[in-house]
Amino acid sequence: MAQQHLDPTDPTVVPADAVACYLRAQATEFLRALRTHRETGGGAAAGAEESTDAALALRRSARRISGTLHTFRPLLDTDWSESLRPELAWLSGTLGREHAYAARLDRLVTALNRLSGATTFPVQAPMPARSTAAAASRSGTAASAAGGRSAEPGTAGPGTRPTATPDRGNLTVGAAKAGALLDRQLTLARTRAHSAALQALGSSRFHAVADNVAVLASEVPLTPTAPAADLRPLAAAAHDRLRDAVTGLPLHTAGHPYNAEALIHGLSPDTAPHPQDAPWHQVRLLLRLHRYALEVLHPGAVPVDVRLLAAGEALNRHRDASEAASAAAAAARTPRIAPATAYALGVLHADQRHEVEASRFAFQQSWQKEAVSTS
Repeated sequence: MAQQHLDPTDPTVVPADAVACYLRAQATEFLRALRTHRETGGGAAAGAEESTDAALALRRSARRISGTLHTFRPLLDTDWSESLRPELAWLSGTLGREHAYAARLDRLVTALNRLSGATTFPVQAPMPARSTAAAASRSGTAASAAGGRSAEPGTAGPGTRPTATPDRGNLTVGAAKAGALLDRQLTLARTRAHSAALQALGSSRFHAVADNVAVLASEVPLTPTAPAADLRPLAAAAHDRLRDAVTGLPLHTAGHPYNAEALIHGLSPDTAPHPQDAPWHQVRLLLRLHRYALEVLHPGAVPVDVRLLAAGEALNRHRDASEAASAAAAAARTPRIAPATAYALGVLHADQRHEVEASRFAFQQSWQKEAVSTS
C-alpha cells in the first residue's frame, strides 16, 4: 500500500500519535487491573468480586491492545507487534473462559425453567365452540383424575383432549435432571478454567506479556514513516473488511423470520461447532475491531451509532446461543442418561438454535438500516 503523507494543514487527518496515545492508555489500564488483581489475592474469598472485575479489566485491555496492533500494524514495529499480539490473544482467551462457562450455565438453566414450565401452568378456558356435552365429559374426566381414578375407555366425548399431566410431569423431571447434568459439567469446566487462569497469571509466559505491556505504557515502537501517516485509511480498511464479511452472510435468508436455517445439521453426529456459525463469529470479531479503530480515531468520545450497537448486541447473542446449543448437545451425548433427560436436552438444543436464528434476524434488520442510512 502506498504511503500517504500527513498534511499538517488538514484538520481532519488523524496522526499516528493518536494510536500511540491509545496504546499507552490501554497499557496503563492493563497494569492497573493487574495490580488490583494481585492486591485482592487473585480470587481469594475476601476479594473474589474485585478479583473477578480486575480479571475482566485485564481481558478488556488485552483485547483492545491486540486489536489495535492488528488494525494499525503497518505503523508499528513488525517483529514486536507480531510477537505480542498472539500472546495477548492467548491471555484474553484464558481469562474469558471462566466467565463464559458461568454465563452459559445461567443461560441454559434459565431456558430450561422457561421451557419446562417451572411455574404453574395456566388453566385454559373452555373453547366456545365446544358443546355442552363435551364440556361435561371434560369435567368428568378431570374429576376422575382428581379422585385418583383413570377414565374408563370410551367415556370421553369427541371434543375432549386427553390430559397432559403425565407428559408435563416427565418433561419437568427430565428438565431437572438435564439441569443437574449441565450444572455438573459446566461447573467442572468453570472450575478448571478458573484454575487455568490462576496458573496462567503466575506463569513466566504471562510475566513476559506483562513486561512488554509495561514497556508499551511508556514507549510505543512506531516505524520511522509513522509520523507522516494518517490513521483514517487504516481504520477505513477495517470497516471495509467488516463490510465484505457481512456481504458473504446469507442476509436474505436471515431476513425471513422462522426460516429454520439455524436448525440444519442439528442431528449431525459431528461434535464440531456448526460450520454455518463461523462466518457470523468472524463478523462479530471484525465489528469489534472496527469499534476499536473508532476509539482510536475519536479519543474523546466515540460517535454513538445505535444501529451498529444493535448489530453488535445481536452478534453477541448469536455467539452465546450458539455455544449454549453446543453445550446442550454435548450433554445429550453423555452415555446412559434417561430418555426424559435426553429429550429435555434436545428441546433445549433446538431452543438455543432458534435463538441463533432470531439473533441473525435481528442483525439483518439492524445492518440493513445502517446500510440504507450510509448509502
